[in-house]
Amino acid sequence: MSSPTPIARSSGILLHLTSLPGPFGIGDLGPGARQWLDSLAAARQRWWQVLPVVPTGYGDSPYQSPSTFAGNLNFLSPEVLAAEGLVSATDVTACELPAGPIHYAAVIAAKKQLLALAYARFRAGAAAALRVPFQSFCDQEAAWLNDYALFVAIKDHMGGRPWWQWPQSLAQRDPDALRTIREKLAEAIETYRFGQFLFFRQWTQLRAEAHQRGIRLLGDIPIYVADDSADVWAHPELFLLDENRRPLFVAGVPPDYFSRTGQLWGNPVYDWNAHRRTVYRWWVARLQATLRWVDLVRIDHFRGIEAYWAVPAGDATAENGRWVPGPREELLEALRTALGQLPVVAEDLGFITPEVDELRERFHLPGMRVLQFAFGGEVEARFLPHRYSRNLLVTTGTHDNDTTRGWFEKLTAEERGAYEAYVPEATRDPVWALIRTGWASVADVAVAPLQDVLELGSEARLNTPGVASGNWVWRASEAQITDRTWIDRLAEYTQVYER
Repeated sequence: MSSPTPIARSSGILLHLTSLPGPFGIGDLGPGARQWLDSLAAARQRWWQVLPVVPTGYGDSPYQSPSTFAGNLNFLSPEVLAAEGLVSATDVTACELPAGPIHYAAVIAAKKQLLALAYARFRAGAAAALRVPFQSFCDQEAAWLNDYALFVAIKDHMGGRPWWQWPQSLAQRDPDALRTIREKLAEAIETYRFGQFLFFRQWTQLRAEAHQRGIRLLGDIPIYVADDSADVWAHPELFLLDENRRPLFVAGVPPDYFSRTGQLWGNPVYDWNAHRRTVYRWWVARLQATLRWVDLVRIDHFRGIEAYWAVPAGDATAENGRWVPGPREELLEALRTALGQLPVVAEDLGFITPEVDELRERFHLPGMRVLQFAFGGEVEARFLPHRYSRNLLVTTGTHDNDTTRGWFEKLTAEERGAYEAYVPEATRDPVWALIRTGWASVADVAVAPLQDVLELGSEARLNTPGVASGNWVWRASEAQITDRTWIDRLAEYTQVYER
């Protein structure tokens, strides 16, 4: 197997789209995103790392989505819709919400109302130039779009209940029942299809503007999909389910740094034999779809491809799971055959065995190193920079970590001593010392969350694994994303370390 062209030495910032500033209660694909691209370019960055941009589900998590193919309609920009003649200035003003942490219930309600208004105007004749592109989009994306739009329309009709609590005829996808409900919910279904068209249109425009500034997008695929998803409902044969289409086993990880009882994610695990029989067609389509949004994909929990932690359904914790062999090289060979060079970063964190390393290295996939794990918490020697190879992405912390400021303040005296001995600058400048260490390393790509370049504390943490509420709500202000202090300093580091 020939080695692909390595990723050029470069750097970037991790900032989830939700965290962008703006007047509508959540980050979106409008002016705030373009302002952010300007800041990235001024800081000489070449990557914008985002978390999954799919719809969110339980706990507002982008890793518990009702679809692996759909876009999150909360990211639709009211200003862009107004510019295209789909909503009025009054409609835009009605969407405005207070600054500060995200209040998801208010955001979802406002954006749903805005989409309904946009579709009503479109049906009445507004934005006539979008009619042909909309139909083309619906034709091209029919394989997932029709099931997804039907799924969310039924879910709304059922008061938000999960699909297994729907009438059996709908839960089991009886053809006659589906035909009847499609007719009954036709307008809602078409509204959701139109919403997906608008999302793809806005995202494509933003990605093009990123490329114009020399910035590429690093995206994210959660290895699993949510139980309450169009994917499981429409394709139960791809998952290990019982006769009632309920999971036999659910996903998670054994006890680790983040949780003493393990992490019980609750996602249904795949029936890999079923995927094998289709030559992994669903996975190929999944990666192809994501690569229309981003230039490089991080596969979250890559180790689950080699072996996954299967927990009996109904267990209260992940402690009683067991390791089960995954699809391993078969899946990666199928993806490589379909896509050619694999534009994939393997998130190889957690319990990593030599077999996981061998699988990643065989396909020449960049792995990940988290600098916080070199000095504090569950310390591992492989995270020390002097052990790095080039084919890596190094980051100060991921979306699951505390901010570096918060992490440093919680270090024990022994851990702090080890960090300061390795990085003497840490004594007086602990956050930027860790950033500089990543930028100076041999790893091909270096990344830091925006919270770290802003030197924010634990109040700006995005997610705490194992904690059900209060996550995914942090937002930056316009002043923070345009602050020349961090922009100029990061630009200097990037130039000095040839990124």
